[in-house]
Amino acid sequence: MRSLTHWMCTLSLPLLLACSANGLAATVVMAFGEKIPPFCFPESDSGIELEVIGEALAFRGHTLEPRYFPLARVPLAFRKGEVDAAMTDLGQDLAAVGGHYGNPAVIYYNVFVSLKGRRFDIQKPEDIKGLSIVAFQGAAQRYPEWLAASQKDGLYFEQNNQELQVLGLNKGRYDLVLSDRSIYRYFELLLERTTLFKAKTIAMHQFVEEDPQNYRPVFRDPQIRDDFNAGLAQLKASGRYQAIYDHYLKQ
Repeated sequence: MRSLTHWMCTLSLPLLLACSANGLAATVVMAFGEKIPPFCFPESDSGIELEVIGEALAFRGHTLEPRYFPLARVPLAFRKGEVDAAMTDLGQDLAAVGGHYGNPAVIYYNVFVSLKGRRFDIQKPEDIKGLSIVAFQGAAQRYPEWLAASQKDGLYFEQNNQELQVLGLNKGRYDLVLSDRSIYRYFELLLERTTLFKAKTIAMHQFVEEDPQNYRPVFRDPQIRDDFNAGLAQLKASGRYQAIYDHYLKQ
């Protein structure tokens, strides 16, 4: 896995010029969740979300210094003044404690994943009645209108090891996996690269409309927020944003 430092060293000439033109460069201490593959790998300071945010900040000369917390503590660390920024507010209003919201660096798209051969058509909660489901921890609280009935019927399970979710679906142990689509794809590729695993063809069923506003990073300094937004726009315009995703999610 390439480190965040490696990507900083591969900035294009326009990026470097933008950095040198700004004399107010800062080190931005930012709270991230402890481990959210492929978005965050604390052991190497890498991952899609870290690299997008780090390179966006570098556009105006800032340096990202990630700090890792259990996900629920990320907004608390910001509230307590332990960090300068946070990857997310987890539904809390951090503007009330001096937070300035940036544009979304990444968006998590939760979907139901099934084996394509099962030919499921999932449009409404009734369509998953009688199907066994494995999901990430806390999913039942987030999507009660979809999962409460399955939970009541004993057909709903939570498994935070998302590699086991992929294996379980492939072996037919569950009918559906509820996962972020990038996370599921990452673990499929990881298993194929490191084991004799051969992924069966899957279908991904979108069941909710994700609100990008739920995934905005928060900054204490409004100027750094503006610099981040400018860098993020440049990453997308240059194709670098997609290249970061492809590094983790393509063969």
